[in-house]
Amino acid sequence: MAKQIALISEHASPLSILGGVDCGGQNLYVGQVAKLLAGMGYDVDVFTRRDSDVLPETVEWLNGVRIVHVPAGPPTFVRKEDLLPYMERFTDYVLKFCRCQRKAYDLIHANFWMSGLVAAEVKRVLGTPFVMTFHALGRVRRQHQRQADQFPDARFDIEDRIVAEADHIIAEAPQDEEDLIQLYNADPAKITIIPCGFDHTELWPISKPLARISLGLPLDSRVILHVGRMVPRKGIETVIQGCACLRKDHHIAAKLLIVGGESDDPDPSTTPEIARLQAIARQAGIEEHVTFCDRRGRDTLKYYYSAADLFVTTPWYEPFGITPVEAMSTSVSAAPTAAATPETTSSALAMPWGPVATLAFLEMTTNA
Repeated sequence: MAKQIALISEHASPLSILGGVDCGGQNLYVGQVAKLLAGMGYDVDVFTRRDSDVLPETVEWLNGVRIVHVPAGPPTFVRKEDLLPYMERFTDYVLKFCRCQRKAYDLIHANFWMSGLVAAEVKRVLGTPFVMTFHALGRVRRQHQRQADQFPDARFDIEDRIVAEADHIIAEAPQDEEDLIQLYNADPAKITIIPCGFDHTELWPISKPLARISLGLPLDSRVILHVGRMVPRKGIETVIQGCACLRKDHHIAAKLLIVGGESDDPDPSTTPEIARLQAIARQAGIEEHVTFCDRRGRDTLKYYYSAADLFVTTPWYEPFGITPVEAMSTSVSAAPTAAATPETTSSALAMPWGPVATLAFLEMTTNA
């Protein structure tokens, strides 16, 4: 009989469309881990919060992977910063579900700190071992975001508990491991570094002319690309400012594509960050050269990556940063800041954060 593994990802469902405020790398990560485990012969259940009243309790997603929608809190979108009060209900449901299984789970893989809290409680009650991937650490986030960090302070004590009680911890980069040891007193023997990767059946190089024709882009233009969630900490204004300097001060006619958002068409009312960035582009005098593509399906991202001359990402900080790895998988030049890709800075140029550093690399690349 196949071994049973439960993945817990309280706010990030593999079924969600990527690019929104709370839909990004973790959704992709959890879905890929579940898919690959099933491919190795495991039976996998993914527990995630029910955030719509049309979602059934369980969904057979792929062969060997079942999505379990946990009724915890209202069946609508709730910011992850506001989810902690619903985790007790989430835990009660998972415990009840576990007790109803004909075969107990052999292992739980928790993703994000609130899922880790659920896993720790399940271990306390049922003895089920759990592995933890934090995806982001509260103390690191607070250092970078300060007052903008709206997670409750209770996160710190909960993370301390998880670090102490987890049977093993997956760090996504050497910096992640270092932070766990220095800020959380984690046992180094319990940590394994497993960097993020990409799905070679989903992303591969496409000829630039073909990619541009498919997207309706000019064949002779300089195209800069950003892909990611539309939230301020992604630092997209830095890319806009760098592009403006490139055009005005260095006379390089670059066009910027920004992929990400809450809808299929750019809509500032559903994605407020678009309105803020449009204002920045307008103030910089390059509004007509910045295109907001809003969210795009995974099946079309390879065309955007392949169509670009350069992929740029400049977040204030980034816990694991999948998009630069994806960009490099399609052979496009990637210019992440050091904060953007703790796990890829050995294979991609890392720069200090800021418009000047971004501009320097943009100029070097577009003049090559």
